[in-house]
Amino acid sequence: MDEDFFQNRFQDHQRVEKLPSPRLAEEWLDGLLYFLFPEYSPIKFTGDRAFRIHYQTNDLKLFTILDSLSNQLRDPSSATRDAFEADLPKIYASLSEDADAILTGDPAARSRNEVISTYPGFYALAVHRIAHRLCRLGVPLLPRILSEVAHRHTGIEIHPGATIGRRFCIDHGTGVVIGETVEIGDDVKIYQGVTLGALSVRKDMARTKRHPTIKDRVVIYAGATILGGKTVIGEDSIIGGNTWIVKSLPAKSREYYKKV
Repeated sequence: MDEDFFQNRFQDHQRVEKLPSPRLAEEWLDGLLYFLFPEYSPIKFTGDRAFRIHYQTNDLKLFTILDSLSNQLRDPSSATRDAFEADLPKIYASLSEDADAILTGDPAARSRNEVISTYPGFYALAVHRIAHRLCRLGVPLLPRILSEVAHRHTGIEIHPGATIGRRFCIDHGTGVVIGETVEIGDDVKIYQGVTLGALSVRKDMARTKRHPTIKDRVVIYAGATILGGKTVIGEDSIIGGNTWIVKSLPAKSREYYKKV
């Protein structure tokens, strides 16, 4: 091998900032989901002590990850971890509402256990709500690592910066893309192949709202594309399959694909 090339690669390894291990991040995510939902856990805990040991061992993984990012955090690693863990009851309550909404809204769903253990939309949303909270706490890199875990497992891509309201449903889910500055209200349902994206990918727009706002109780059917930071879909609207929308729609709109 060319020696200069070898040395250049070595120097890049020396210069790069310390990064969290994607493998450790996924292990921590799995352990947290095991803790929150027995439907995900391969372990049947025999008692309170075993359950606590599992949580504490997994908690150490989170601290290790945050500590590797300590020079990039707003607050000390321990304070960031404590703030995240203080929000776990809220995250769980929100996900419980999501699971119940999916069960209520999908005639194929037979039980809450089925929704949690088998529905890719619920898994992607569970990961998102965890990643979003870490994002709001100013944690770099880790939220994106987690969102890519969900993307790899489900084909659903939700940027951790996206704001999603209560009782959100993703039905089927494959190919869904939700951008960084999307804002979604309560009781919204979307189907496979939906894109909530930007009209422009210019780098100078990175700090602006580039993605649409979806108000409460909107249904967006398969293959619909809604683009633009100024685009607002009003409450109680229905967006038909394969529609292309780049302008705002008032409440109670009905927008359908028209074959030409």
